[in-house]
Amino acid sequence: MRHARRRVVRRVTRLAAVGGLLLGGAMVTRAVASEPPDPTIGVPYSAQPATSMGTDLVSRLGTSRTAGSWVDSAGRPVVAVTDEKAADEVQRAGAQAKMVRHSMSDLKSATATLRSAPRVPGTAWALDYKSNEVVVRGDSTVSASDWSRLTDVAEGIGGFVRMERTEGTFTTRINGAEPILSTAGRCSAGFNVTDGKTDFILTAGHCGPDGSVWFADDRGREQVGTSLRGSFPGDDYSLVKYDSGRAGEGADVVAVGGGKGVRITGVADPEVGQKIFRSGSTSGLREGEVTALNATVNYPEGTVTGLIETNVCAEPGDSGGPMFVDGVALGLTSGGSGDCAAGGTTFFQPVTKALTELGVKLIVAKQAGGGTGASPAPSASQGTTSPGSSAPVTGEDVSDLLTRLTDPRNVGPGLLVIAGSLVALVATRWIRAEQDRKAYRQHYSATWG
Repeated sequence: MRHARRRVVRRVTRLAAVGGLLLGGAMVTRAVASEPPDPTIGVPYSAQPATSMGTDLVSRLGTSRTAGSWVDSAGRPVVAVTDEKAADEVQRAGAQAKMVRHSMSDLKSATATLRSAPRVPGTAWALDYKSNEVVVRGDSTVSASDWSRLTDVAEGIGGFVRMERTEGTFTTRINGAEPILSTAGRCSAGFNVTDGKTDFILTAGHCGPDGSVWFADDRGREQVGTSLRGSFPGDDYSLVKYDSGRAGEGADVVAVGGGKGVRITGVADPEVGQKIFRSGSTSGLREGEVTALNATVNYPEGTVTGLIETNVCAEPGDSGGPMFVDGVALGLTSGGSGDCAAGGTTFFQPVTKALTELGVKLIVAKQAGGGTGASPAPSASQGTTSPGSSAPVTGEDVSDLLTRLTDPRNVGPGLLVIAGSLVALVATRWIRAEQDRKAYRQHYSATWG
């Protein structure tokens, strides 16, 4: 058993050295600095996400007088409003007001009409607060006739529905390779959570149906846990129960490559225009911007709603990986189009909804004051990436992102970056289900070399 564990440690360290290893708590980062060593279960599933000034104003003024909010390139809140009185209230509160023609009620009515139309796989739509439009996208798999029919539906709604064709295809980000593998494919772990008795990995629901057995290697020797209580389609989240029942040391850390990690200290919902980071087992650490909320994607496997739309890139195997900023958990990688060479669009499942629906709590780092307190809000970003572009930003590579992310001068509230060796805390005991082992080996036999 000790020899097996040493082999796992060496394997994880080697994979991390080439960049991009993310296994949340399945393979975690041990703190070697003087940070609090033990995580705390301090963010209940019922906690309301922290909100910004813009979100508060939209909630107070109502959906008939507003049409969403976002942060500009300087991090200032902007609220779309439909009347002068609402604009005055926004400005008195210290935010910027932008007059628009269509209210949030109008935009949501349009998406309801789109949902009622015949489903077309390969399409997606989201609310573009900045342009005051509903943007409908169709990938390369959508036929001319299907696109024409959907265009007719959009024209019937009105002139605030924008139709766009996009290259590539809208797919869930999973394939058959390492590092977290099952007969369903490969994914990345997102965040560690608990129900107070047992610890779990929170990841994407499309990664595998309930009962899927997950491993840390392609030979089925290093079992991590088993999927249960997932939701896909409709939503895109699931739990992987640790075989040992515990996430172990570093459960509050997500790896970002280069032997470094970010301590997770809270959970919140993102804002349009906010700069974010995503980490995944295929493409590593990437940077981008939230471009829309409440997005709907018609994957080939089914429709998922309520997603976060971003211009960060992702590739197969990144599914389930975490989206975060300043140590605050925001989302789980769901799917999208494009790749990290050409760029593309990536959608994320909001963490707040997953925690609420599953009845679990995020495992977070203990605050310096001795407690966790309320879930911290994501801070406004300084600078943005223009919509439609991909991350990393031109001229920067992953090492540059790591340098900026780990620079103490750029650390926002709740972000504690630590350096250390990656330690595998995965169960290495004998696989109980021999049938699963055989099926797994058969599935990956072509890649063993």
